[in-house]
Amino acid sequence: MITKDEYIFGIRAVIEAIESGKDIDKVLIKKDLKSELAAELFAKMKEYSIVGQRVPVDRINRITKKNHQGVVAILSAITFASLDNVVPELYEKGETPLVVILDGITDVRNFGAIARTCECAGVNAIVISERNSAGVNGDAVKTSAGALLHIPVCREKSALNAVKYLKDSGFQIVGATEKGAVNFTKIDYTVPTAIVMGAEDVGISVDILKICDSYAAIPQFGHISSLNVSVAAGILIYEAVRQRIANNN
Repeated sequence: MITKDEYIFGIRAVIEAIESGKDIDKVLIKKDLKSELAAELFAKMKEYSIVGQRVPVDRINRITKKNHQGVVAILSAITFASLDNVVPELYEKGETPLVVILDGITDVRNFGAIARTCECAGVNAIVISERNSAGVNGDAVKTSAGALLHIPVCREKSALNAVKYLKDSGFQIVGATEKGAVNFTKIDYTVPTAIVMGAEDVGISVDILKICDSYAAIPQFGHISSLNVSVAAGILIYEAVRQRIANNN
């Protein structure tokens, strides 16, 4: 259930929230909404790269029955970081960055569980895309045991763009896939690394797979075809941690 502190309703109020720099997870918009003021909202959302979702009015009414004018903005529970800022800062500090990219992971429980592992393991940042990603809301923070309040989360236009940027910035890109030709322990994670985790149903997108430097496979010996994505992420992340600790001894 979304609480009153987690949303803003009304077209003008949402426009003002966007202009003031509030971190907005997404804007729910009544399917048939059309007006001059709505057009102003859409333009503002495009300008600030705010995600919009057309929904039946009943869904908005379940959030608030007040005069919402067909628009409700769901506020993000965190302040997003930017890769453009995070990566240079890590290099300036002399760190060997470890970043996790979530490509199409929409389940908030998996997202929260991965974030919890990332924070515990000292991962430098989590990258998600504006669309096809789990909402960064109160449920996500709760599922992460508060980890999302302590680790930078970069919401980029697309996971593909983020991968390209990291690759250009000297990162090796490791794609987690059961189709990988390399056992995950054979990959060297002691260099700047971005681990890409894909959606449970379709995995990593084809465009991202094409530009990965390595494909990490986790051996499986049972009858079930794949691991839960949060479990797989934990295995890969802690292999990186193990190697980095060993490398520093």
